[in-house]
Amino acid sequence: MAGKLSQGYADAITTYSKFVIVVVLVVTAVVAAGAAFGGAGAEDIGGFDVDSEETAAQEFVRGNYGGDDGVAAQLVVRNESGDVLSRDSLLAGLRLQQEIRENETLNETLAEQGFIGIENIVATAAVYEDRTAGDGPPPTGAPSLEEQIEALESRDAAAIEQLLADVLDPGRDTLGDQDPYEFLPRSYEPGATDATARLTLILQVDDSGENGDPQAAYDAQVVIDGLVQDRFDDAFVFGQGVRDDASSRATGDSFAIITPFALVLIVLVLGITYRDLLDILLAFAGISIVLVWLQGIMGWLAIPMNVILIAVPFLLVGLSIDYALHVVMRYREAREGTLRDTEEAEDGAGNRSIRAAMTVGFGSVVLALAAATVSTAVGFASNVVSPLPAIRDFAVLSAGGIVATFVAFGVFLPALKIEVDGFFENRLGWSRRKSAFGVESGRANAVLERLAAFIVRAPVGVVLVALLVASTGAYGATTIDTEFNQADFLPQDAPAWAQSLPGPLAPDSYSIAEEFAYLSQKFQLQGDDGRSQILIRGNVTDPAVLTALDDASDGVTDGSSVQVRPDGAAAVDGPHTAIRAVAAENETFAAVVEANDRDGDGLPEENVSRVYAALFEADPAMAQQVLSRDDDGTITSARLLVAVQADESAQTIAADTRAYADRIEAQAPGISAVATGGTVTTAVIQDALLETLIEAFAVTLVVILLFLTLLFWVRYQSISLGALVLLPVVVSLAWLLGVMSVLGIAFNSETAVITSLAIGLGVDYSIHLGERFVDEREKRATLAGAVESTITGTGGTLLASAATTAAAFGVLVFALSPPLQRFGTVTGLAILFAFAAVVTMLPGLLVLRERAIARWQSRQ
Repeated sequence: MAGKLSQGYADAITTYSKFVIVVVLVVTAVVAAGAAFGGAGAEDIGGFDVDSEETAAQEFVRGNYGGDDGVAAQLVVRNESGDVLSRDSLLAGLRLQQEIRENETLNETLAEQGFIGIENIVATAAVYEDRTAGDGPPPTGAPSLEEQIEALESRDAAAIEQLLADVLDPGRDTLGDQDPYEFLPRSYEPGATDATARLTLILQVDDSGENGDPQAAYDAQVVIDGLVQDRFDDAFVFGQGVRDDASSRATGDSFAIITPFALVLIVLVLGITYRDLLDILLAFAGISIVLVWLQGIMGWLAIPMNVILIAVPFLLVGLSIDYALHVVMRYREAREGTLRDTEEAEDGAGNRSIRAAMTVGFGSVVLALAAATVSTAVGFASNVVSPLPAIRDFAVLSAGGIVATFVAFGVFLPALKIEVDGFFENRLGWSRRKSAFGVESGRANAVLERLAAFIVRAPVGVVLVALLVASTGAYGATTIDTEFNQADFLPQDAPAWAQSLPGPLAPDSYSIAEEFAYLSQKFQLQGDDGRSQILIRGNVTDPAVLTALDDASDGVTDGSSVQVRPDGAAAVDGPHTAIRAVAAENETFAAVVEANDRDGDGLPEENVSRVYAALFEADPAMAQQVLSRDDDGTITSARLLVAVQADESAQTIAADTRAYADRIEAQAPGISAVATGGTVTTAVIQDALLETLIEAFAVTLVVILLFLTLLFWVRYQSISLGALVLLPVVVSLAWLLGVMSVLGIAFNSETAVITSLAIGLGVDYSIHLGERFVDEREKRATLAGAVESTITGTGGTLLASAATTAAAFGVLVFALSPPLQRFGTVTGLAILFAFAAVVTMLPGLLVLRERAIARWQSRQ
């Protein structure tokens, strides 16, 4: 029944080929119109709502504490063999600031203060020293940039060194709100007047509105970085704008380098496989139909672009290449006579017309195409129940794209090939007869024949080896890194061979990854990337809380991601540091603290609520950063700002911040201390997203298993074929995870999405080979003959398909962008492992099944 249905469908496509082409093109035009709507723009997967104490604490912080309203970038000047605190170096820093201020476009992006660095602190001290020494009124207000430059220019090197000694004296109170040590590396020795590096903050305004990016500020960072490179021998600017610019340029350079090689590889492999330019062009025509449908579906359904959806077009291109090869190679087999109907004589099989050959060839494969389409589409579509909108969009777009692939290659391509071959053969007299890859005599055919013979002789060994490797891979998967680290996304400098490429192919130099690591290890990165937070609620005014906060700063161990100041204390700001800082500047507040400080440690042991109220009166801005209160003035929570090494993974930072919070909770009963902040919630969201993706793919595999079991039961009354066909796909996933562990590639939300290719292509490969084997078993007298025909026929097509897609995507390993490198590595491995498992393990399983059935029947 199923055979008659597939042949009837193939006969309809070939009979009305012109009409089919027109209908598909018209429908494609309608679908493509959706692209004019532009989809729904881009969306961050951060929209994923995770119900956790960390995210709840983050929401509380956003609603009760003042946030950062501006944009910050960091300027680092370094001289590993010299001194960046010399007179010339400090003046160079101030003159750079002046140059930036004089640029109207750049100046518009700067906040009122603009710059904060050790050069500004030293120059400000010089100005105040000059003002104090004069006979005029006492100094008031912050000095202008011109005054700062003039003050340093009027001093010689010895005078500035003495000024540095005063400013950096560990026993001296800071001048103003800025601690000079914040702008010096952690290796700096307190009191020294020289340093190998210094940091300057560039403060910018954010005029982007609620949901936009401050693009003007980001663009200004790139320009400022260029000015820095011109003025200093070794300096750099790091900020979101510089990072985005480097990533964008690296991606462009990567594709400029890779695209020519990828195209040459694809054309070379397809040329070897098809040995026909027209068939290659027809395959690309089908791929174009698929990609047009993909854009149209996104537009009609208003699906926003997100990082998870990046895998969809690659999945569809892989399926498209595979589908095209199956259709064309079966057609060639039918026309050459190597593929016959069960009732057809061998002599007649080799004399088929174009339409007759397509009817037989396409009819023999269309059911497998349909089964692969339905199973993978339904499997991916099953994830529409996911709580994550991005996963639901991935499910819908994947399913829609897979259906589009069937339209392109299960409807359009057969009809188009009939018309094209008919035109060239009947009108121009060019013969369109070609042999199928892997079937005709040649190296590929010889290798596939030997593989088939080996599998028939030793199916148990083949299956056991596959399972043994899979178990090893599964064990390796238990040790695979699942952490998410933003440093893994920064561009890397091009290797020597790429730098020697000529002209437009030569890439830029990229040092941003090294600069980010240097900045993270030497200084505190500004913004959420450089700090985590701890929210403290409960009996916050208990004096024991302040003691616990003070003691916790001394408990940071070596190797922790929590940064340590030059004095050895943890770089953590909170109510305890705010009280001491304000008391050092405000005598009235200092008297309040002293009156309630019994042990002289600078923190109150009684009347903490009164001290907090006085803190709000003395310095509201600082108090609001570390304390929240209700309308009645009652303290509702406290907050710690924890400086962390930004080049550590989000999970490591989250764990270390939780450990810090646990120490506080242990020493101060009656409170809760919850780790939170951007990096901590990123870790929570990434972990939850990874768990959701794993669950989604598990659901996909289960749904595919149920569908295949039903399909093979309806077609062949076999309850086991569905599981056998799917088992190699699962095995290839185990192989992939094991190799990822060996290569040090993390299995996180990024790479988990890429592994969907292993499922999609693996199921497609496996169904084609399984269907071909069952079909050949009915036609062939011997089991060995069926296995040989299956592996040389469908196996050859799968070899061509896997080689093409793996080569096309595998060249991404040479990209300058780490995400592209990982994509290329994981995609290439996923395709190769899916192919290897399907052409070795699946035939072995099918041979064992046939022999088991034969033994059972012989006993009846």
